[in-house]
Amino acid sequence: MTSEIRVPQLPESVADATLVAWHKQPGEAVRRDENLADLETDKVVLEVPAPANGVLREVKIAAGTTVTSGQVLAIFEAGATAAAAGGSAASAGGAVPAAPAASSAGTGAPVAAAARAAAPQAASKSSEALSPAVRRLVEENSLDATTIPASGRDGRLTKSDVVDFLAKRSAAPAAAPATAPAAPTPVARPTPAARPQAPAGARAEQRVPMTRLRQRIAQRLVEAQSTQALLTSFNEVDLTAVQELRARHKDRFEKEHGVKLGFMSFFVKACIEALKKFPVVNASMDGADIVYHEYYDIGVAVSTDRGLMVPIVRDADVKSFAAIESEIAQYAKKAREGTIAIEDLTGGTFTITNGGVFGSLMSTPIVNSPQSAILGMHKIQERPMVVNGQIAIRPMMYLAVTYDHRIIDGREAVQFLVAVKEGLEDPGRILLGI
Repeated sequence: MTSEIRVPQLPESVADATLVAWHKQPGEAVRRDENLADLETDKVVLEVPAPANGVLREVKIAAGTTVTSGQVLAIFEAGATAAAAGGSAASAGGAVPAAPAASSAGTGAPVAAAARAAAPQAASKSSEALSPAVRRLVEENSLDATTIPASGRDGRLTKSDVVDFLAKRSAAPAAAPATAPAAPTPVARPTPAARPQAPAGARAEQRVPMTRLRQRIAQRLVEAQSTQALLTSFNEVDLTAVQELRARHKDRFEKEHGVKLGFMSFFVKACIEALKKFPVVNASMDGADIVYHEYYDIGVAVSTDRGLMVPIVRDADVKSFAAIESEIAQYAKKAREGTIAIEDLTGGTFTITNGGVFGSLMSTPIVNSPQSAILGMHKIQERPMVVNGQIAIRPMMYLAVTYDHRIIDGREAVQFLVAVKEGLEDPGRILLGI
């Protein structure tokens, strides 16, 4: 029995999506709930699962096409086998439909279907563990992901790895003729206007379309800077006490809770205690009104191949250190795998971002609108400090709080940052709520 595969109901805040890639071709057998295609919105990547065991009979929409809720993507034959459906798929025009030609070289997405149809099955299989953005580049260029050097965490292939690989590949053929013996030519005296010609491909360029998520990030950042009066204050924190506390208890903590004791839970708890003292930092602006949130939904920025995402730890004030660490770890895993839900990213009253994991010593983070403030963590660096009249080497971190000056005064922002500093330098205050 045949049925239609349609675009699933998109969230209320999402008008349309882009069909990024097909993971199955017409005539291929699939299992129930196996992912057939990826749909990318401006927030998350959605999967289109197979409704039952059967065969993907016909593809109606090419990769790179913008689709809306309920639109027919493909024809599916439940209960069929690949051999039985082969003839019907061919007679039904089962090839992936061609998309309109690109207007400029390198746009890639409109012709992705043709490239994937020509790609060997091995390349498709090697792409299963890749993020949607990386998988899209690999499949569009008919690459074998296993032959590309990976520089990501845990040996994962990143988008920049693929772009660099393509650039080197395009430059290689141009460099090869230079090694071949050249026929002797008369020596000519160079004229003043003579100019040496660069080898073909030496200044190659790659044009890659921005993902919907990257476009949305760009839009929100510009909106935040153009609609809010942003100002940043700085301070520094001595993390000696936090490091000693982690060193004493991290093994037992991990054994009992099944998750590592990181720094982020300390920062979340310290921020919550500071937000309780200065509630306007946890507020937002709605027209001419200030909305004070009497709950603490803390956003924790996570970097992925697709861009920055901010999943929300809801009601973080009533959660334990272990619950916060576990939730952050789960969100980070889902974000990097492209399986995070829109519900995980919506809301939030305050955000924490950690540029220190990439080596940043100081920065001015941008507020995650419509929130009114964001805390920036940075690299922990040992520096000489004066402690009780003596010079001592201490693990120091610069902190930055960017805030909307329309509703948060400088006095409140500075005192909030000092409260965060005091809570981290004396973690007992966090536990006692003082």
